[in-house]
Amino acid sequence: MIRPLADRVLIKTVEADETTKGGIILAAAAKEKPQIAEVIAVGDGAYDSKGVLVPVSVKVGQKVITSKYSGTEVKFDGVEYVIVKESDILAVVEY
Repeated sequence: MIRPLADRVLIKTVEADETTKGGIILAAAAKEKPQIAEVIAVGDGAYDSKGVLVPVSVKVGQKVITSKYSGTEVKFDGVEYVIVKESDILAVVEY
């Protein structure tokens, strides 16, 4: 398993729908890079200017929205993941 360090978060993108809500099938070129991802693992956090550890605010299993084209893509055991800094996470998706 991959264990992120500091304020890094390991995410796995959620596949985008291939059809719109109206039933239109999207061509591969029309699809945008997905921005919604599931948190797989989190680092321990980062130290602030006073040396106090500030833990990562997202938890494993949460769905998040990330900045487009952020992070580093990695492949592990045939699965594609992205490692992002916590600051690249824009929001938590709550259903």
